[in-house]
Amino acid sequence: MKNLKMALVALSLLTLTGISYAGGIGYIDYAKVIDNYEFAQRATKEVDAKGLEMQQYLVDKEKEYKALDTPLKKQSFEQRTAQEFKAKEEAYVNLKAKREQEVYSKIKEAAKAVMVEQKLDAIMDERGVFVGGIDITDNVINKLRNLR
Repeated sequence: MKNLKMALVALSLLTLTGISYAGGIGYIDYAKVIDNYEFAQRATKEVDAKGLEMQQYLVDKEKEYKALDTPLKKQSFEQRTAQEFKAKEEAYVNLKAKREQEVYSKIKEAAKAVMVEQKLDAIMDERGVFVGGIDITDNVINKLRNLR
């Protein structure tokens, strides 16, 4: 019986100690972080420029296509252009995914640092928080500015 009481006391102490160190839940407005993060803005511009480059490629190829005079030349041109465009599209998709992952990783790194500094238990996107929590958006933005 004495061992049971000691175990209950120890368990109570552990539970209370854990609760006293809990910092709560933080949340960030991811869109605001992206809008205020220079690296994310540069990455977005780079991806957008690559998209515009692909559009210009299609416009140029359409002009070339219209200048062709025989159905055989047109068919050959279509096949070649489709292959070239597929390669460009794949490169675009890969670039976009790579840049998005880089931005996300840097934001996640900054958010983790803020979580540790403020002794929070977790950080969520603000869209997942209905009530409560601590808005750490500005802290994450400031941390990103200092990571340069």
